[in-house]
Amino acid sequence: MATEKQIEQAQAEEVKDIDYTLSRVPAEAKQPFWRILFIRIGAICCVSQLVLGAALGFGMTFFDAFLATMLGSVLLQVVSWALGAAAAHEGLSTSLLTRWCGLGKGGSAVFGAIVAISMVGWFGVQNCVFGEGMATMIPLTDFLGDLEYPIWAIITGIAITVLVVFGIKAIANFATIFVPLFIIAVVWSAAIVLQDHSIGELLTTAPPGPALSLGAATTMVAGGFIAGAICTPDYARFLKNGTQVFWMTLIGTFVGELGMNLFAVIMAHAIGSDDIVTIMYATSGILGVIIVVASTVKLNDMNLYSSSLGLATAINALFNKAANRDMLVWALGIVGTILSVLGIINYFTEFLSLLGVFVPPIAGIMVIDYFVLRRSRAILDETRAEGVLPRRVENWNPIALICWLAGFAVGYGTSAIGWGIPGLNSLICAGVLYWVIMVIGAKIKGVDVLRFKETDEVL
Repeated sequence: MATEKQIEQAQAEEVKDIDYTLSRVPAEAKQPFWRILFIRIGAICCVSQLVLGAALGFGMTFFDAFLATMLGSVLLQVVSWALGAAAAHEGLSTSLLTRWCGLGKGGSAVFGAIVAISMVGWFGVQNCVFGEGMATMIPLTDFLGDLEYPIWAIITGIAITVLVVFGIKAIANFATIFVPLFIIAVVWSAAIVLQDHSIGELLTTAPPGPALSLGAATTMVAGGFIAGAICTPDYARFLKNGTQVFWMTLIGTFVGELGMNLFAVIMAHAIGSDDIVTIMYATSGILGVIIVVASTVKLNDMNLYSSSLGLATAINALFNKAANRDMLVWALGIVGTILSVLGIINYFTEFLSLLGVFVPPIAGIMVIDYFVLRRSRAILDETRAEGVLPRRVENWNPIALICWLAGFAVGYGTSAIGWGIPGLNSLICAGVLYWVIMVIGAKIKGVDVLRFKETDEVL
């Protein structure tokens, strides 16, 4: 049971940290459903989704592409809802939730570091796209020459960093404005592209490119957002309950995943190419600028946000210190911006993709530990009423780490041979293996490994 002094200290920290980086989100800080919904839609409803949909449309009929999108989206829906529901119930981010969902304090440090590196890396990659797009459409001056892109990359990188510093409310407010603008711009551009075509014919026409199998297409849909699905708790913790999380993920799927994909499928059929984004930019004028700005910012702000949460968790676990969230955001934002300006980040995309295979296995372990084994539920329940974190946590859970590595090996191996969905393969493998070893191990050793080890490290 937390003491009165501990509660006062936690409340004092919450005043300093408007986004509850290392604490539970209290009931009074929960956000309206629509705010978090717009963040979710913004994370899915982007240019990269249009590119994915165009690839499906180039190699599939409309209805086959619809089926592939539905199958891939259902898989993402389950993962997002399970982790998001746990986060809403406990008020914890993904990185912090891992401490009491199988990994322990040391494991959460490793996971937090991986999330921090991976997400700030993708922040840099997206900032490259943002800067290049702005330099192409809004030249600052003819005299800058090769400096055009670096200047824009600095502007865009710092702008997103400032937005993230202001926290989840600012991110939600931005998404509330720019998600509708993005959708309007896409619909308008699509109307221009499709004005000389019959929608009825496009729905039944054969794909213009080489055939794409249903399995490969489903893999593309699910694999494209698996890391984003696992980071759902970072904003779902601001919702009130699992029911709200369910509707957030469901609506986000239909508007972002299904809506954008099928728009792109029809346009790919209309122009006979998968390069629809370039055509949309060329035909929409100022709307093209809106598409670039709205799409990149509402996606990239969450990359930086999740990166800061991961790094804060890692620092806290390793050094028992609470780092200032704003300083972490500034540091990560500046690093990502500099890397994008120098172009170095382009050489790290394969490394970032490799890190992406490290993340999904954790989701399988978390879901099994929290919902099935329920090892930490008692201690989490005891401290939830006071709004503080449990005072005790496992240092390490070797079984979880072994299953994490096994899941990564499966994901990496299946990725190399092109079988199934690597991220989901690793997730399922790690989760099932963790459950089997924990249950069987308890019976063989006669040791209650299913019980949370309350004698481990005190926070």
